[in-house]
Amino acid sequence: MSRQLLRGTSLQRAANVVAATSSRPMVIQPAHPMEHRSPLQQQQCKLTPSIVIRRWKSFLHNNNSSAQTAAATTAEAATVTVTATPRRSQAETLNARGSHSPFDAPSRCMSTKSQNNMKFVTIDNINANFKAMEYAVRGPIVIRAGEIEKELLKGVKKPFDRVIRANIGDCHAMGQKPLTYLRQLMALTMEPRLLNSPEYPEDMKKRARDLLDACLGGSTGSYTDSAGIEFVRRQVAAFIEKRDGGVPCDYQNIYLTGGASPGIKSVLSLLNCTVDGKTPGVMVPIPQYPLYSASLTEMGMTRVDYFLDEDNCWGLDRKELQRSYNEAKKQCNPRVLVVINPGNPTGQVLTRKNIEEIIKFAYDNKMIIMADEVYQANVYDKNSKFYSFKMVMNEMGGPHRTQELISFLSVSKGYLGECGIRGGYMEVINMCPDVKAVLTKSITAQLCSTTAGQIAVSALVNPPQPGEPSYELYEKEKSAVLGALKERAKLVYDTLSTFEGYTVNPVQGAMYVFPKIEIPAKAVEAAKAKKMHPDVFYAFELLETTGICIVPGSGFGQIPGTYHFRSTILPQTDLLKEMMKKFGVFHTEFMKKYQ
Repeated sequence: MSRQLLRGTSLQRAANVVAATSSRPMVIQPAHPMEHRSPLQQQQCKLTPSIVIRRWKSFLHNNNSSAQTAAATTAEAATVTVTATPRRSQAETLNARGSHSPFDAPSRCMSTKSQNNMKFVTIDNINANFKAMEYAVRGPIVIRAGEIEKELLKGVKKPFDRVIRANIGDCHAMGQKPLTYLRQLMALTMEPRLLNSPEYPEDMKKRARDLLDACLGGSTGSYTDSAGIEFVRRQVAAFIEKRDGGVPCDYQNIYLTGGASPGIKSVLSLLNCTVDGKTPGVMVPIPQYPLYSASLTEMGMTRVDYFLDEDNCWGLDRKELQRSYNEAKKQCNPRVLVVINPGNPTGQVLTRKNIEEIIKFAYDNKMIIMADEVYQANVYDKNSKFYSFKMVMNEMGGPHRTQELISFLSVSKGYLGECGIRGGYMEVINMCPDVKAVLTKSITAQLCSTTAGQIAVSALVNPPQPGEPSYELYEKEKSAVLGALKERAKLVYDTLSTFEGYTVNPVQGAMYVFPKIEIPAKAVEAAKAKKMHPDVFYAFELLETTGICIVPGSGFGQIPGTYHFRSTILPQTDLLKEMMKKFGVFHTEFMKKYQ
């Protein structure tokens, strides 16, 4: 493009205009208080067309050279092992190693300090909360894993031939096949001409026609109500009533969301209000899913940690809740209690007694409960059972039935595993009508969640029923997915339990294991020398040695002085066995190296 500009006649014409304009005295006023002009820019000047052309040629040549140099630097940096420090933000870590991340835009798009000063938006005048925010499951270790994958494609020799991504609960990325009935329903609604095809069963066609009739213009390309298609919301309400043994559910309390995460963030935003001069506090379980810590940091809210009891299979004690609450009251105004059941990253399933204790605590301390129940279909332990918070508080009766509660479910987990489609819902219970109206107004400003996600929610809550053409295949595929997850949960627990220095709780539910590791003192010192958390150091060595990508426990929170990591149980069984074998060899060598 630069050569075309230099060869074209347009540059000559532009030069003539600039030269003519510059023949008049010119005083340059700063366009913004942050923009610093040099004395040369402020002086009166005259330019001839030939001078303008020479300067433009010089500028274009230097710009091309800078771009080539930056590209070479980036390519070189891609081969360097990444290390993270405990005090660096993710953005700083990425900048330090020359990543392709947008966080390092100031260093990539500006060739000189003077050019950087001409940018109105700099790293120094953006929201500090965004810079401080961290999201462990997609942090520096995962970025390094992506770089290693590219190196392998280029033929770089490694002690392994592929990266095994056990860092995130992405079912289909780990080989899980989509369930037929859901994909048929989506195909029929996205391409209605397929309704005439004999290849699709009649029960799926009937569902597709009902959904299309509920869409404006009979098309999934139209906007829906901001809370979601009413037809689907009514299906969700019927699903909840059936799940909870007949406890009533009003469809007007249902909001369809783009996965559970947007719903969670919208509620947190609603509650982000300073009261009596104190910032709002949100109690979260430690270990916790980093969505909460990241969102709270981004919004400037206070995270209030309460610790799960690892020695009691990650159970919860009301005394610990009260301790955490009492300490937090000195600094903030705790008003939200987050509960993740089944647990992420811990894989525990709360007992009914635990849930009752949590409800009583929240009621006594005037807190709203946010129940993250996205793994409710993922229960593997024969002695465990999922109880919804809504059902338990209704069966408790009395004042606890009026407890303010918001629960969340997603198509990303369970047995569907449709992470990328982004479908989910939240049920808002016992919320003040005026507050609910404001929440609805806020959601209205977002227009609506995707119709694809809403159709996926419809499939989740209204699956094939006995006697329908699709039922037999649906039951077969669903049972295969949940059966395989149960098998892998046991495999991971049995294997890791044999490792020296490991303490592992059974994976009762969800999709993760969160073992505790005793890292040798020599390894701790080696980590400190690299300014890294010991569990981060362990995870990086595992990745560089075996290609296995896990997430350090420090990204989820842990009792100081303890070390953990989270791994999914999602790799298909053969790959998971390979992963566990490599893991065992690595850990043995790691312990020998640092004993």
